[in-house]
Formats: sequence, structure tokens, C-alpha cells
Amino acid sequence: MKRRFAFAAVVAALAVTLTACAGLPTNGPVLQGLPAGAAAGPPAVSFLPDRPQPGATPQQIVEGFIRAGQGSSAGWQTARLFLAPSFRDAWKPTAGVTVDVFKERSYAPDKTDAPDKTDTIDLTVTPVANVDENGTYSVTPVGATTLPLSFSLARQRDGEWRITKAPNGIILDESAFESVFHPYSLMYYDPTWTYLVPDVRWFPTTNAASRIVQALIRQKPSVWLAGSVVTAFPDNVGVQPSVTNSAGTAQVELTGSPLSAEQTTLDRMLTQLTQSLATAGFSDVRMSFGSTPINASVILPTTTPPAQPVVLTAKGFGFYQSDAAVDPLPGLDAAVTQQQPNAIALAPDRQSAALRIPSGTVGVVLAGRAFASLDTRTGLIAPTIDARGFVWTVPGGDPTAVRAVSAGGKGGAVAGAWPGVSRISSMQVSADGTRLAAIVVTGGQPALAVAGVVRDGSGVPVKLSDPVIVGTLPGDGLDLAWLDDSTVGALAHDGDGITLVEQQVGGTAMQLDAPATAVSLSGASTIAAVRLRGDDGAIYVRRGSNWQQVGTGVQVLAHVQ
Repeated sequence: MKRRFAFAAVVAALAVTLTACAGLPTNGPVLQGLPAGAAAGPPAVSFLPDRPQPGATPQQIVEGFIRAGQGSSAGWQTARLFLAPSFRDAWKPTAGVTVDVFKERSYAPDKTDAPDKTDTIDLTVTPVANVDENGTYSVTPVGATTLPLSFSLARQRDGEWRITKAPNGIILDESAFESVFHPYSLMYYDPTWTYLVPDVRWFPTTNAASRIVQALIRQKPSVWLAGSVVTAFPDNVGVQPSVTNSAGTAQVELTGSPLSAEQTTLDRMLTQLTQSLATAGFSDVRMSFGSTPINASVILPTTTPPAQPVVLTAKGFGFYQSDAAVDPLPGLDAAVTQQQPNAIALAPDRQSAALRIPSGTVGVVLAGRAFASLDTRTGLIAPTIDARGFVWTVPGGDPTAVRAVSAGGKGGAVAGAWPGVSRISSMQVSADGTRLAAIVVTGGQPALAVAGVVRDGSGVPVKLSDPVIVGTLPGDGLDLAWLDDSTVGALAHDGDGITLVEQQVGGTAMQLDAPATAVSLSGASTIAAVRLRGDDGAIYVRRGSNWQQVGTGVQVLAHVQ
């Protein structure tokens, strides 16, 4: 297994850094919630950092202050002890987090003309990621190196040094960050109110439930996703600052006018809360207003991911069985097999499939119908198809020329696609139809990017949001697939072999060695069940950190929503 690395989110300058307001926010798959007695989510980790020591030098005070950023209890009470009384209330630890490399920190004392009364300590860090005040995680842009930070200190009346000026926010090294913070999914709906869509945020594990609820109800979705999702919470509904825990049940006290909402809206509100708080280990949620329970029910979407890979072999198109045999997909098998495509994307309802045929043309097959051509441009990459039947296409050398067209001819060019990208090699729409993920090359670096899908009133894709880079790849990208509703998988060739990158959208990633022949992948019901296809037709499934060959004779491994 290759090392874990912290890649994720926005291609932009490190705008929220500790020089001004970078610091700490206090504020997956569609989860079914935790059954009674099930293990809860990540435990709340509460660090108890050391207090300032008598006689500490200015640099020791700054070092202690940085370490104390790991303790968020009582509003970073211990960290504030390193600050002069006049500065304690002015410092804002919740402004964001800079995640850095501990061994690369460098302190440079800058003595003033009166070293016995004032001093300045300059700290240089190497940031790898940033978390803004809303909990949004972003990688340091490619090319960024070090970040200088300055701390002013003065002797107090008792003779001890204390900090009189410091950047807002906190600094955590990579290992400390994932002990203090955890990713949580704020759940929104797609515009049809059919699917739940996660917006991953990073919060300290202490009092995570309150932070999740406050962010879900009082904040907006991440900028890149905001135009693609909706929330059931009306503007006239608020929430009390804290969430109480009663035997694994979260008690959420709403404010404003929740009782004026229709029952369907209340049910959706409870569903969003329940599924968001499930990522913090809660098995149940109760909403109330004025201490009176609100009657509402959780309504979960149902998804039925296939238990077997969907493939094309010499024996047909359908669910793989063994020895290249398939269980044919009714209505699609004959038409797909006749075209002998080199790329297939199966729609969620399994009633249509997008194909790229040997000539390079992309088209669609509807159940019981013949192949219909949709795009004849040259250099088209493998297509993807969404739940509404729109087939997405783009030439690899012209990433901005994305089209989304239905079998009936609706749709066309999609505005705003992949600006600043020189090449695109793979593209897949999420099962909920709200996000488009792609392997792109930007600034000469292969990377994973996502953008929100914005549709008109009839559901036709009209534009993409400004994309964000959620991670870089160790080499040329080969193929991409959604592994679950918040994780993208990508195969890359890095010179030493093939690597599978499992990238959380809005978080960190995992690199795994893949079979040397792997060229394509498909998601499954769980990340652990991801399927890979080798260039020799072999099919592999992961078993722990190893790959087991489970079949052969596969010509095409279909992308399945």
C-alpha cells in the first residue's frame, strides 16, 4: 500500500492563509444511519496541550502556542494563555487551518532594539493544505512553496513573554490534523429531490454535531456545488447553537418558523439532518421547536448497485458470471454487442447505455432500440451518461468543448467546461447527476477535477461551475470512476507501475498499487469492491491490500452509475 497523501479541493491561490485569516473552522456515500448498538463514528479526540512554562523564551512561547492549537476545548483556552491579556479576545482561532509539514518548520528570531521588552519571531511553514472558516479543505496550489508568518511578543508585568500579535487561525502538521479534525458530509438534495448529495467539510471532532448542524442550516453549500444542489431548510428556519446527545440520538432545537413548513419539507429536513449527523456517529435525530417534538420521517433514496461487474465479452453484454459468460441485460445486449464498442457507460436505470464505437463516434442505445449516433467529432474520450439520459462527450484535446445530449436530441454545448485545462482523458458524471469528475492536465500536472452540473428548469445541463482540483495524480491518468457518492477513483501510470488513487472530493486521498496491466476501473457497492480490468481482459477485485483475479475474457468493463 502506498502512503496516504493530503490532496483536495480548490485551484486558487492560498487565499485564506494564516497571514490574514487562515485558521480553524468551528463551525460519503448516502448513509443509511447507524443501527442501534452499532459503533459510532470517530471518537472525539480532546488534546490537553501544555500551558506556558515559567521563564520560557519568545521562541518557546511561539512553539507552545502552535502546539496548543491542537486543543480546541473551551475556545482554545490553553492556546490563549500564550497571548497577552490585551490580545486574547482579538485572536480568532476559527478563521481557518494551515496544514503543514512539521519537519520543515523554520523559526528565525528577529531581535529588536529593545530585546528585553519586545521581540518578533518569524516562522516559515510549508503548507500542504488549507481549511477555511467553513470547513472546506483545499490543497496548496501547484507551485506554492513556503509561507512566512510573524509573531510579536512583549514582556508582561510578571516578566514572562506573551504574544501580542499573531495570525488568525491555527497551524497543524499533517499527522496532528487528522487526529484533531475529521471529514463530515453535509447532505443536500439534487434539484429533483431524489438523491442526497454530500458536501464534505472538516471540523474538530470535539462537538462535531453542533458544527455540522450549524453549517447545514446556517451556511450555504460549497461555492462550486451551490448551483447544483438544494436544501429543504427554508430561510425562516434557524437552529440553536448546540446539539445535545441522548443515548446516540441527536436532539436538534430549531428556531424561526419551522412549523409553517409542509410535511414533505419537514421530512426532507429531518432526512438531511439524519444523514449528515450519521457521519458523526449518530443513529437517530429528533427535531424540536420550543422543546416540543416535530413530527417528521426520514425518507431515504434507494440505490441498487450491481453485485457483479457489467461487461462486454465475446459471449455478450451483461453481468459477468465466469469464463467470460454473461447474464445478458435485457433490451441492450444485442444492440451493444452488434456495435462492438470500446467504451460503455450504463445508465442508472439500466435501460440505456452510451457507447463509443470503433470509428470514434459516440452514441446511445435505448432498451429494445438500435444504436443512435450523437457525436461524430474526432478524438472523443469515453462517454458518460447521467440518470436523465444525457450522454456527455468531449474531445481529449479540447476540454472546453463538452456536450450533453439526450437520445431525443435535447441539450448541446455545456458552458464553462474545464477552463485552463490543456487535456482531458476521462470524465464521469456522479449518479445523482450533480457533479462531473475528470482527469485533466493543468499546468503540466495530471490532476483530478470536479465541477457542479447546473441544469435548466427541464433538467438539461447548461453549464458547469468553476472547477476545483481535488487532487493530483502521480502520473498520466488512464481512467476514472465514482467509487461512491463522495469518492473518485483514478488509475494512473507513474513510471514504476499502475497506481489506483482513491480521492475524497473535498478531502484526502489514498494511493494503492494496482495490477501492472490495469487500464480501466468501475465503481461498486463499496470502495473495497472496486473492479479493475487489465489490458489482457482480466478482471480484478481488491482483497485487503492485494488484488485477486476473478475473471478473464472481458473486452470492455462498463462504467455503471
